[in-house]
Amino acid sequence: MQSIEISRALESWYARESGEELCEAIIERLEPVLGLSFGYHILQIGSLPTRSLIAESPINHRIFACSATDRSASMFCHGDELPLESDSVDTVVAFHALEFDEHPHGSLREMQRVLRPHGHLIIVGFNPLSLLGAAHYLRGLRKSSLWNKGRHRPVSLGRLTDWLRLLDCELESTQQLFPLPLAGKGRFRRFVGRVDQWACDHSFPGGGVYIAHAIKQIAGVRRPRSLRARARASFRGLGVAGAPAPTPRQPRSDNSDQAA
Repeated sequence: MQSIEISRALESWYARESGEELCEAIIERLEPVLGLSFGYHILQIGSLPTRSLIAESPINHRIFACSATDRSASMFCHGDELPLESDSVDTVVAFHALEFDEHPHGSLREMQRVLRPHGHLIIVGFNPLSLLGAAHYLRGLRKSSLWNKGRHRPVSLGRLTDWLRLLDCELESTQQLFPLPLAGKGRFRRFVGRVDQWACDHSFPGGGVYIAHAIKQIAGVRRPRSLRARARASFRGLGVAGAPAPTPRQPRSDNSDQAA
């Protein structure tokens, strides 16, 4: 299954009622995390460029990168070969970007490379150690399935934490959503919602989807002036049509102590 087919299959999965509810929950949980980030550029990378997780970001210039040739994307590239200058992006949001990548560690290294020092790295992924992860595994026994191990290679939080540590990124927080898969209607669905809220409030493990928030700790790499000018020029034309010109934004006042 090629990248464009994976993108369409994943979009179809999120287009279901349960997928829409999950996407809304992810956006809601990301809002306070994105409120801590500020600067000039924010990058969302993954197989779902049509679903923005960064619309509420205080950063104006939003770049959407995807390996599939989708018109909603600003940039088409492989995850392990981002055509961006090192230390140039203020926040990176990876939306199921690692688990459908043939080289997830290399892609994570690229995200860390383009991220500025003390920039924010947010990773959203399916948790293999969950009921939803078990369901995906069983469905993946069919070769044609999106969840077949030849295409879907979920990264556990434990492995992700090790990779981040090797890349000098400090894990700030993790959230896990929906330990019970979204199923059913009416009273049962409301029960699942209450369980999810309780699990999130108590940092209960086993959620079907996790959100990992890390900070790049190492110092930036100094570049010759000519390369810095070339990096600024590389951003021209990357914005989605109609996007405002990039301008710096200060962190929200209620989180100013955390952003410092």
